[in-house]
Amino acid sequence: MKIFTTLLIVVAFALIAFNVTMLDFSNLFEGDSLVALIGIASALCAMLILLIFRMSKKIEEKLKN
Repeated sequence: MKIFTTLLIVVAFALIAFNVTMLDFSNLFEGDSLVALIGIASALCAMLILLIFRMSKKIEEKLKN
């Protein structure tokens, strides 16, 4: 499970990097830039959820021992 969550975090980071390249800083809230901002926000949320999941698994493992 640790490898799977790490892989998903790397994919989310790659999506953030890709969406940053799509940003047009002169018109940040129009057209493709808005879609890129939404993509960046959703990838950050996915990374946060995955990190919380990993922390909960570590806590669960410590409680079992």
